[in-house]
Amino acid sequence: MPSPEAALKNFSAVVITGGSSGIGKSFIELSGKLCPELSFCNLSRRTPDINTSKLKLRHVACDLTDPEQVLQGVAAVKDFLANEAPAGRILLINNSGFGIYGRFPDPGAAQQLEMIDLNIRAVVQLTAELLPLLKARGGAVITVASTAAFQPTPYLAAYGATKAFVLNWSLALNEELRGTGVRTLALCPGPTSTDFFQRAGLKEGSVPNMLGETSEKVVLVALDALARGKSMVVSGWKNKLMTASVAFLPRRVIARLAGLALGHFRMKAAAP
Repeated sequence: MPSPEAALKNFSAVVITGGSSGIGKSFIELSGKLCPELSFCNLSRRTPDINTSKLKLRHVACDLTDPEQVLQGVAAVKDFLANEAPAGRILLINNSGFGIYGRFPDPGAAQQLEMIDLNIRAVVQLTAELLPLLKARGGAVITVASTAAFQPTPYLAAYGATKAFVLNWSLALNEELRGTGVRTLALCPGPTSTDFFQRAGLKEGSVPNMLGETSEKVVLVALDALARGKSMVVSGWKNKLMTASVAFLPRRVIARLAGLALGHFRMKAAAP
C-alpha cells in the first residue's frame, strides 16, 4: 500500500487555495516536510505565515470571490507551472471556504452570496481553468467538502448546501475523468481546530474539543486517501459514524435533528 510520502512524490507541483491558515496551511507544511522537492503555489488574500527557508512556495494574492481576480490568479499559476515546475504531475487542492452561522439570510444576503462564490463558484472556475493542464501533465484534485455535506444544516443552511454541491460535484467529476490520468478526492472533515467557527460568528470554544480534530490530522487522512486512490474520505471515526447513520433516516427527520443540535450553539454566537 503506497504511503502519503510515496503518493506526493508522484507530483512535481501543488496548487492550493487558502494556504494562509487552517487546513490549507497544514497541507503546505506537512506536504513540504514529506516531499521537500515539491513546489507550491498558494492563492489567497493573505501570505501564509510559514517558514519558507526550506520550502519552494510562491504566493499569489487573490480574492477568490472575484471572478476577474481568479482569472488573474490562473495566469500566475500557469506562469508558476511553466517556470518553477515545468514538468510532472500537478496536485490541485481546492481548500478555501468559510461558513456563516445564524438564521438565513443573517448577517445579510451579500455575505451569503460571498460565501457561495468562494465555496462553489471559485472551486468550479479554478478547476475548469486548470483542468486542461492537469490532463496534459497528469494529476489529481483534492476538494475540501465537509461532514455538513451529508445532511441539511439549519443555522448553517447555505454553508451545508455549498458543501453538498462540492461533494457531489467532486464525485461526479471523478467518474467523468476516468481514463484521463486525472482523478478527484472529496475530503470531508468535521469540526477542525481552525478559525472556522470564529469566522462563522461563534465564540471560541463553542464546539467541544472532543468533537474536533487538528488540521494536521485532517491533512494526513487526506494524503492517506490520496495514496489509496479513494474518491471520498471522511476524517475521524466519530464523523464516519455520524455520516453513515444519517443515510438511514428520512431527510426531513435529519433536518429536524440537525436543527436541534446546531440550534444549541445560538446562545454562543459572537457579539456583532
